[in-house]
Amino acid sequence: MAIGVDGAVLTSTAVSLAIAPRWKRRAPDPSSGPGRRWARPEAFLCLVVGLVYLNQVLFTVYVLRVHSGDVSFVAKYLPEGWFALEGGPAMHGLAERFPAPELLAPSVLRVQAFLELPLVLLAYVTVLRWLDRGLYRRLARSWLVWAASLSYTFVFCMVEWDLHNPYTVDDIVIRACSAVATPLLLRWLAAQEDFGTDEPSFPQMLLFAASVWALGQVVLTVYDTALLYNLGHLAGRLPGAAVAVCVLAGARWASSRLGPGETGVALASVISGLRWGLLLFFVPALAIRYGVNFGIPLLAATAGLLVCVMAAVCALRNVLSGLGTARIALWAVQAAVALLAGAATGCTAVRLVTDTYYEAGLLRGAASCLAAVIAVCALSDRCFGRRCDTFESARAEGDMGVRSL
Repeated sequence: MAIGVDGAVLTSTAVSLAIAPRWKRRAPDPSSGPGRRWARPEAFLCLVVGLVYLNQVLFTVYVLRVHSGDVSFVAKYLPEGWFALEGGPAMHGLAERFPAPELLAPSVLRVQAFLELPLVLLAYVTVLRWLDRGLYRRLARSWLVWAASLSYTFVFCMVEWDLHNPYTVDDIVIRACSAVATPLLLRWLAAQEDFGTDEPSFPQMLLFAASVWALGQVVLTVYDTALLYNLGHLAGRLPGAAVAVCVLAGARWASSRLGPGETGVALASVISGLRWGLLLFFVPALAIRYGVNFGIPLLAATAGLLVCVMAAVCALRNVLSGLGTARIALWAVQAAVALLAGAATGCTAVRLVTDTYYEAGLLRGAASCLAAVIAVCALSDRCFGRRCDTFESARAEGDMGVRSL
């Protein structure tokens, strides 16, 4: 198991670092689609989440009626923390009235095996679309979406095999089918996307950070209460999930009402870094995530660090090329202050709450860090950007005068 996951980390990271930068520089921007508002990854992500919870309800009905509420027939094959059933009166009433409950046997592990990949990939491309619709359209219609599907499915199947049970072979076959269907769906959705290449403004970037946190909270709630068959946990997690949904809806509504704005060098470098980061993490993201738990954590951390460094190098090469020495020096000061502020804010956010899953703390810390970095970069651009630009223009005019003499 560990060897397979570590191999996936190494292979997917190598493919991403070697191929993705070349693809981004050379890939043509495909023609835009009809711009159907409903054909968005957000809408289909909501559909998948709804299907996941529907399967949880049907699974609970199946267990209550066919197994008299005893989940030991499947729980004995899986680790602790699974199968906390919802046993309220409403669920019991539904179970008593449901016809032919024995037909719900596929709700045990197999339906989730098909839905897990689209859930993960739709969430990823949703975030990418919020940041850059043009990059989303190009990426989702390229061969990289097939590489990501293969990488994610391989890791999922390795975990399936490690948790071997009577449903394992069925689940692996189902995951293989999902690995074909999901990229086709993503390619079709991207083909419906219209052109959108406007540079996001400072307020839109802050709303982007809030949206990423809120979506991450929703995905973690789905993971705990649905993918682990813990529908009984939903009541306890519902208040936090409701807050996240409200934040997400409000942030996306507000962002859609804002137009593009001017960005200085520091904020532009952050935006470019995020674009490159989402591109380079697309293929190895799940392998690195599972490598922390099922492989060698140091290897997974090293792979993640390499991706971050590569993203930073590519972004800075694009943003800082052509700038004068004074402007680059000022950018370095801006970046240092922003990173210190972001690190302090992120660490504070992580320590505020003790989380059941470490991913929740990392998500809160990363979103807080990103918001702080965006704010510091944008504000420092406004304070110093124009002054430095004026200085560079004056120096360039002076150099031209000297050369003419």
